[in-house]
Amino acid sequence: MLLASLLLSAAAPGAVGAMRWEKRVLLVAAPSADDPRLLRQRRIVARWSAAAAERDLVMVEVVGDRVTGASDAAATLRRRYRLPAGRFAALLIGKDGGSKLREERPIAAATLEETIDAMPMRRNGGR
Repeated sequence: MLLASLLLSAAAPGAVGAMRWEKRVLLVAAPSADDPRLLRQRRIVARWSAAAAERDLVMVEVVGDRVTGASDAAATLRRRYRLPAGRFAALLIGKDGGSKLREERPIAAATLEETIDAMPMRRNGGR
């Protein structure tokens, strides 16, 4: 959990929009902190933390009305990224600010890695 906390805290000072061109964001929404899909996504990211850091990936959570990992309000993120209030959702946002992958279940590390590594900025030698 410490590694997941580090990934979350790395993004804490700014808004998701301010991370554009600097970070990729795994935006995870859940109705409650004990949602099993949220807990699974946290474990996936924690186990994959070194590779996530290499890919400039930070995790931002929207749990109920609380946001961890960014300064945005939960309602703002839910509206901007069409996140359901009562269901789990995971959204990968590229450095260009565009949505790259959206799932209603936790996203596997292999899927995150394949998706990120196929991105133009990553293929062209950028992080």
